[in-house]
Amino acid sequence: QNEKELQDVVKQQEEKMFQLIDKSGEVTRLKAEVSQLKRSLQHAETEARVLWEEMRGKEHQGDTAYVQERVMLRREVDKLRLLLLEKKDENLQLTDKY
Repeated sequence: QNEKELQDVVKQQEEKMFQLIDKSGEVTRLKAEVSQLKRSLQHAETEARVLWEEMRGKEHQGDTAYVQERVMLRREVDKLRLLLLEKKDENLQLTDKY
């Protein structure tokens, strides 16, 4: 009888563990999706910011190559900032884990 009860308890614990693993995977997937959405938003904000600056400062009006270069440079800066933030997040996660 006790052995049967013990097996039932072990089985319940295993089921709970699998549920937690499933939830953990879902959380990881959602975090990755949020991260991708943040990157997309940053790209759009970068383009909007550069175009707004170019419209205000009319000295380079009509110079599409200049505007494209500015957008590219802003993207690179944003990409580097994002990499820095990701590394900080990784370090925090590793610190939390250990």
